[in-house]
Amino acid sequence: NYFQQPQDIKESDFLKFLQKYGSHSFLPPSQVQLSFPAFYRAGDPILIYFDSSSVLSTLRQPGAMGASGLCVDRNPAGFLDSKRTSCTRIFTNLSKSCISDPALDAASYYRDFVVLKVPIADAIVQSMKVIYGIEFSGTHGIQNVSVQFKVSNISENSGSSLQQHFTLHFWVSGHILSGLLPSLAAPHLLPRSGNPGYITGAPLLIANSGAVQHMSILQSEGDGSCSQFLRHTVQFRRNMRTGCKLSLSQALEEGNCSSIQQELYKALQGMSRAEDLAITGHAYSTQTEGWTTILTQNCSVQAVNCTSCCMVPVTLEIQILWAKVGFLSNPQARILGARYFYQCHPLKFLSTSTVPLITTVTFTDMTAWPELPRGQPQVHWKLPFGIFFPFEVALNLERSYRDYLSGCFLLILIISSILCL
Repeated sequence: NYFQQPQDIKESDFLKFLQKYGSHSFLPPSQVQLSFPAFYRAGDPILIYFDSSSVLSTLRQPGAMGASGLCVDRNPAGFLDSKRTSCTRIFTNLSKSCISDPALDAASYYRDFVVLKVPIADAIVQSMKVIYGIEFSGTHGIQNVSVQFKVSNISENSGSSLQQHFTLHFWVSGHILSGLLPSLAAPHLLPRSGNPGYITGAPLLIANSGAVQHMSILQSEGDGSCSQFLRHTVQFRRNMRTGCKLSLSQALEEGNCSSIQQELYKALQGMSRAEDLAITGHAYSTQTEGWTTILTQNCSVQAVNCTSCCMVPVTLEIQILWAKVGFLSNPQARILGARYFYQCHPLKFLSTSTVPLITTVTFTDMTAWPELPRGQPQVHWKLPFGIFFPFEVALNLERSYRDYLSGCFLLILIISSILCL
């Protein structure tokens, strides 16, 4: 109907067409009470309850909208939908917004509401903890929740925009992780990386004084600087190489070589130093036999031929040895050992305010494969030399005697023919 000329409707004809084609353009909202399932299903919004106002709502995870990436605060968090979001907020008066804006108030993300274990309105518990890392147990619903923050000081002179990051994780009950951060006393959980052997692409599990977490390396921001909050997760059998620039303005002001070294070590290795590496993908922190110690080689403190220099680490090489063990029909990948090898470079004081850092991760396969199975035996008869010698002698004697008789008979025939002449 694209090329058909539409009929013009005059104001005087409107009532005639309204009686012929007119009808209600909307339906009244249903008055049926909302029904809730007995347990959360994947993708369902997580319900929260404000006790002071008796309001039932959903847990929000702010996300970006459109090409500008501006924050949308009413984005619901889905059950079992672990994801990381980033968005940008713009402020006209940062000093005022820092005090009054709920988006910059850490307490607004957990205060005055609780999370429902299962999506049933009468299951509200007054003493339930609130967290954004959510532990669940099948159809029994949410068992544990916790929230953690990473904050940084910003000045009004740094600009009127601020980027925020929001992460939501889900863990299955049974894999206990304690002491992920010193400020959190509640146990945390990490998903398995294999059962029992590591799965390719799964994160490596490391431990420090019993606290289990994922091995991570430096991650750069858009301007090439080292991110203070985000780090790349090291995945099994995935060789990686990252680089970024770290600012040393505060350490240079102190002029202490030891403090500069510690700052660079901390940036390369993360918030906590990795001491042990899980041999298998389902190792528990309480099982010491399931962990191997990570060998660490640090730098020398003194610089060579430079009195005003500091020997600082600029490169971290993470070398991991692994192998497949078990049956050939179902081999399992295990970690054999790991080493943190730091390469150093002399840094001259007050000569630079940034230091380029590089991190590499290398996986080496040390699998010792068995010999290939032999095929079915083939028949190759090998008889001793001269086994047919008696038969050969008899055959030769018979052949010689036959030749002798033939010669004699020929000689007699010759003599007989001569005499007859």
